[in-house]
Amino acid sequence: MGYKYSELNAKVDEMATQALSQSLKEELNSFLTEPDVDQFLQEGMLRFQEGEVVKGQVVSILDDRVLVDIGYKSEGVVRITDFPDRSELKEGASFDFYIEVPENEEGMPVLSKTKADRIKNWEYVQKVFEEEGVIEGTVIRKVKGGLKVDIGVDAFMPGSQVSTRPIADLDDFVGKRLELRILSINPKRRNVVVSHRKLLEERREEERKQLLETIKVGAIVQGEVKNITDFGAFIDLGGLDGLLHVSDMTWGRPKNPHQILKIGQKIDVKVLTYDPETHRVSLGLKQKTPNPWLTAQEKYPVGSIVTGTVISLADYGAFIQLDDGLEGMIHISEMSWTRRVRHPSEILNIGDEVHVMVLHVDPEEQKISLGLKQTQPNPWKLMAEKYPEGSVVKGRVRALMDYGAFIEIEEGIDGLLHVGDISWTKKITNPAEVLTKDQEIEVKILSIDPEMEKISVGLKQLEPDPWQELIEEMPIGKHVEVEITKLVSFGAFGKLENGIEGLIHLSEMSLEKVHRAEEFLHIGQKVMAKIISISPVERKVGLSIREYQKDLEGEIMQTHTAGEPVDVGSMLKDVLPTELLQQGKSIEEVAEELIHTEGKPSEAEKKESVSEENPEVGVGEAPESAAPAEEPPPAE
Repeated sequence: MGYKYSELNAKVDEMATQALSQSLKEELNSFLTEPDVDQFLQEGMLRFQEGEVVKGQVVSILDDRVLVDIGYKSEGVVRITDFPDRSELKEGASFDFYIEVPENEEGMPVLSKTKADRIKNWEYVQKVFEEEGVIEGTVIRKVKGGLKVDIGVDAFMPGSQVSTRPIADLDDFVGKRLELRILSINPKRRNVVVSHRKLLEERREEERKQLLETIKVGAIVQGEVKNITDFGAFIDLGGLDGLLHVSDMTWGRPKNPHQILKIGQKIDVKVLTYDPETHRVSLGLKQKTPNPWLTAQEKYPVGSIVTGTVISLADYGAFIQLDDGLEGMIHISEMSWTRRVRHPSEILNIGDEVHVMVLHVDPEEQKISLGLKQTQPNPWKLMAEKYPEGSVVKGRVRALMDYGAFIEIEEGIDGLLHVGDISWTKKITNPAEVLTKDQEIEVKILSIDPEMEKISVGLKQLEPDPWQELIEEMPIGKHVEVEITKLVSFGAFGKLENGIEGLIHLSEMSLEKVHRAEEFLHIGQKVMAKIISISPVERKVGLSIREYQKDLEGEIMQTHTAGEPVDVGSMLKDVLPTELLQQGKSIEEVAEELIHTEGKPSEAEKKESVSEENPEVGVGEAPESAAPAEEPPPAE
């Protein structure tokens, strides 16, 4: 390193003072102060040219620049930004500098440490490329088609050369420092292409060779999760990929592999199978621990109360983790004694700790059935004591169905009111005919089945069975008055005074043949009939107007033959319709005429030119002018 002119004079003066005589000192000083020596020194310093790289020493550090001694007559100036690592910037430190301008307006060389580093780095990059070595670089940013990398000089790494695996987002690599192989160099354009993938593949091949020499069934090896699918995960064992099937991940219920593993995760797995020819490897994760199902029956006996954690919910129930790899299920029907649970989320949440009862254990099928409601008292067992059969309770009509109604007796406990238990006398086809939702009613408890959790209730049972009264008070053969309630194709229904309806068949309407009920009867008409049959089991009553007429004629004939006075008016006033009496004849005359003609048509009826024969006396038929329009028969 050279000295400045002033410093040189001082040095010479010092040496002369110490070693030279006064006369020699004066002669030497005279020589050094001559113009020729100063010109010689300046010419030597002006040999620095633009583009040269020189060594320099830091002399002074200012706010925006650094002064460096490079052996020139004045210090060189360097931008302080050329020192990104300020920790290495100290006075006296030496660096290489690139001469940008030999001398500026102030007479100072303008220097660049950055450009000097690039020149030096370029030489290093070329050396690494020629030797096929490895170089480190930092990813600067994402560019079109790949990444820009700083390896001392700017380099380009194509997206396909970043990794051996598909990359979703190259931005994830920005800022990372990677080991690289140099693929190509263009000295003229100063272009460098690098690859991280090539280095990974080289190392993977080396690891693969070592793994193939040592791998064996039953060995525990470490790997990295490379890819995850619905059926399992591929594990990179270091040069060789193995398949970890979803069924080999846990002893418990198979889950989505994404819920168990993550890409890039390091795990230890057991080698289950290995084919040396195809190099296919099957791996297991659960096989590292004993199978908990082998001791499940001993550890969780039926009837025991255990604690578990809710890990998942389904429409049909909830899965409870009892132990690592050991899960049980609470069916939706086993969650509450009384609540109508439509979905497990109404009662449970994922992560809840619950007490459950073990209902069934099947180690072969790897299933455990659990119950939540069994940990609480069963209210159905108290129902028989609280509501004995025959007791009357109040309830609310909760729902109406075609076959009956559900009556809420207590919260969550319903009794079924069957459609057949609503009325003794009416034929109910739908409960909505007599009940409405939320209606408050009284019902009688018919039966309780705690095991099946069923209660049967009745509405008609609140009143005595009219069929029993019918047998006692209205035996077969009795004459009764009925009100026509319905006309059908095969006859008519008449209501007795106790509300029971009986059938008057077409063949039982008259002594003559009847084709249509509407020809003789109409709804609301009251007629006399005879009870000809009773079936309490089938709840059927047979009525006959024809038999009643025969009985009436028999009584009249018997009374007339005996010569006893006959009060025809009192006997027939409730039988003969008023239409027959409006012909100008008295009751006695009509009755006398009927006795002699023995049921034949009267002269008055013949004069009316009726196209069809009229029914016999006692039918109570209304004239056609009074008959209602024909009604369609109801659906049976």
